[in-house]
Amino acid sequence: MNARRAPHLALGQAGEDAAEALLSAKGYAIVIRNYATRDGEVDVICLDGETVVFVEVKTRGPGSLARPDQAVTVTKRGRIVRAAAAFLSERGWWERPCRFDVVTVLVRGDGRPAVRHLRDAFSLDEAAGTGDFYQPG
Repeated sequence: MNARRAPHLALGQAGEDAAEALLSAKGYAIVIRNYATRDGEVDVICLDGETVVFVEVKTRGPGSLARPDQAVTVTKRGRIVRAAAAFLSERGWWERPCRFDVVTVLVRGDGRPAVRHLRDAFSLDEAAGTGDFYQPG
């Protein structure tokens, strides 16, 4: 049986691959992809030196009218932060500096991706108010 992946899933996978390649080329160490908890998910978690970077990847295909970064809503940010909190607790990394980045991928008509890295795309304060998450005091 030849199972085919849905086009939007294949596009998302290609976007994450392009994001990982860009981050690796910048010297980031990829820790894990697609980290998920029941409360949220982070597409890529990597290290920029000692800084833990939680990366949301948004990919759009040819003809898309919306910018990919516009899809990182307040609700989505809250889910990312909650997953980040779980990851930091799991690793015992609460003392490490952290930040939240977004990588946008626009797939052109010729199939080549245009990849853009938005460093410090949002802060913890910008995600506040979207649900409870653990932060050691």
